[in-house]
Amino acid sequence: MAKNVVWATVFIVIAAILQSTILSRIAIFNAVPDLALCILVFTAYVNGTMTGQLTGFFSGILLDFLSAAPLGLNAFIRTITGALTGMFKGTFFLDALFLPMGLCAAATIFKALMIFILHLLFAGAIPSYSITGPTFWIELLLNTVLSIPLFALLKLFRPILVEGRET
Repeated sequence: MAKNVVWATVFIVIAAILQSTILSRIAIFNAVPDLALCILVFTAYVNGTMTGQLTGFFSGILLDFLSAAPLGLNAFIRTITGALTGMFKGTFFLDALFLPMGLCAAATIFKALMIFILHLLFAGAIPSYSITGPTFWIELLLNTVLSIPLFALLKLFRPILVEGRET
């Protein structure tokens, strides 16, 4: 399990750096796909709750240090996301189209909901998504559409991202 957590965290940090450098230059309405979240969703779904929450926590802490977000925000949201996604391990067949789209869309909506709730609790410290603005909807669309090729790419790295054999 430790190998999977370390490699998934490395992939997530690379995706976060890619998001903040290259993808932010071609953003539409300041919306950038959250590839790091989709990688966490893949890892948690194929490995289960414990790997999902550990990967979410460690990658979230590293993302907190890389971003201007309050320390612990990404770690908190991604730990819960990894744990919840990991609960679905083995419940659905990991197809190539609908499950990646559904999981990444649900994770994006959950992230926005958690940020909104934390914004209500800590209004001055955490900016929130505007549900009526285009940024959230474009990010949701990008995460949903890009989940298909991203999951296909991640399946090529099964030996280092998936523990044991997949059920």
